[in-house]
Amino acid sequence: MKGNYEIMKKPELLAPAGTLEKLYMAVHYGADAVYLGGKFFGLRAGAGNFTMAEIAEGIDFAHSRKVKVYVTINIFAHNADFKDLAAYLRLLDELQADGIIVSDPGVFRLAKETVPDLPIHISTQANNTNWSTALFWQELGAKRIILARELSLKEMAEIRRRTKIELEAFVHGAMCISYSGRCLLSNYLAGRNANKGDCAHPCRWKYQLVEEKRPGEYFPVEEDQRGTYVFNSKDLCLVEHIPALIRAGIRSFKIEGRMKSSYYLATVVKVYREVIDSYLADPKNFSFDPKWLEELEKVSHRHYTTGFAFKKPDEKDHRYETSAYVRNYDFIGVVLEYLPETGEMWVEQRNHMSVGDKIEILTPKGPFIPWEITAMKNDQGESIQHAPHPRQEVLMPAPPGGVVPFSLLRRPR
Repeated sequence: MKGNYEIMKKPELLAPAGTLEKLYMAVHYGADAVYLGGKFFGLRAGAGNFTMAEIAEGIDFAHSRKVKVYVTINIFAHNADFKDLAAYLRLLDELQADGIIVSDPGVFRLAKETVPDLPIHISTQANNTNWSTALFWQELGAKRIILARELSLKEMAEIRRRTKIELEAFVHGAMCISYSGRCLLSNYLAGRNANKGDCAHPCRWKYQLVEEKRPGEYFPVEEDQRGTYVFNSKDLCLVEHIPALIRAGIRSFKIEGRMKSSYYLATVVKVYREVIDSYLADPKNFSFDPKWLEELEKVSHRHYTTGFAFKKPDEKDHRYETSAYVRNYDFIGVVLEYLPETGEMWVEQRNHMSVGDKIEILTPKGPFIPWEITAMKNDQGESIQHAPHPRQEVLMPAPPGGVVPFSLLRRPR
């Protein structure tokens, strides 16, 4: 299966960065690269997104730790969108972004003309479903294509054999019910254009029928007493199949979720980092540890699926009785600083926490630490029993040996 590619080359772990904090989190927890969007031209208008100053800061931080930064410019552009695009591209080039992600051929053309040395990655929105499409973009000078989520592992491997272009594939996160994410539901029902970054997620709404001659009478299309979710999808999770993806020659493993929490991002990146490194360290003797999957169950998610990777999904794979997320843990704090002289740590509160809470501390490396909050002080040095205020900074005893900044506190529900 070698074809034109070095199969066992270490793949890139690519993480979403919806904000600067999430960028820092992704880097600390093991990402090789991050992708982010500016205030314009991206497909996640609801994410925090970055000002130019924040993009500069994020690139500087990432590059200082040998992590790459890709910027999304993946809208389907209209004429008006080209007014400021060339200037934006030049700024990204000056800031030394490592690449841009585009879906529109017109944007691609302008980028090649304006910033010819800036690598271009072709978005999954461009329907990259076959080797001929991959060759098309390869011949035009694209560096990478992001494969459609509708492909099987076998199809990915064939594209690898027939091309030299880098291949990126989604391995974890939300699955859009529309082909390659190209959906018109939001535009039609809510006046918000999903293909310009403003999706209202109508696929997750509840629906009922109204008969023409009986206006005002609603008939549920029931799957159970809670309603129907006819467009709903499970979340993609390929963590158990990392070896197969590496052998298929995928260059970059992409995690979806620029709008997810910092806790979600840290947990998912850490798990995939450990799985990739463990496999590459000893491929012949690699064995998947169920604890990795247990960790992924501790983040907010919908039930997991392997999507199209091994078979054409049936109804059970993409539709089910509720759009609710599985939430077994609460993210309650971020470690700001460890004080070795006192054995204490400063924590920024992210959810209500109290003395007596039994928690787990997730660290960038190593297993989580079971712990109990036995005491807390506010920033005035006063003892408190509860930390109810958003982003309140509290001092509390740390586990023996201490913890590093960016460790995360979570509490079982």
